[in-house]
Amino acid sequence: MLDIQTETVCFIIAKAREFQAREGVVIPEAFPDSPSENWARQALADHEGDPLLLEVAGAISDLDDDAQAELVALMWLGRGDYTLDEWEEAVVEAARERSDHTPIYLLAHPQVAFYLEEGLALHGLACD
Repeated sequence: MLDIQTETVCFIIAKAREFQAREGVVIPEAFPDSPSENWARQALADHEGDPLLLEVAGAISDLDDDAQAELVALMWLGRGDYTLDEWEEAVVEAARERSDHTPIYLLAHPQVAFYLEEGLALHGLACD
């Protein structure tokens, strides 16, 4: 069961899509799976003062730890790392890996908006 509000996920999807659609946003081709890695921060270092990046990263940071874990698990679900039957396991793993870098970890994935949408769809939910 998904506890994070769908509206919150949809806001993050819209802002992530808007940020990553900008010219000049460079995201690496390959990266580790762990949100605690510093690679994500390095990948977005050129965009450090970008107001849109700060807005969406702030929205993610403002979520409580459980909601951040669900957001990461939702991305993992949407990209096929876990199945819906493994949802609870994905959330537990995301909670274990959660760090202060979780917003940047998510935004450094070039298809994060798509993965989050797919994760929502697997839960039978969608953005309007």
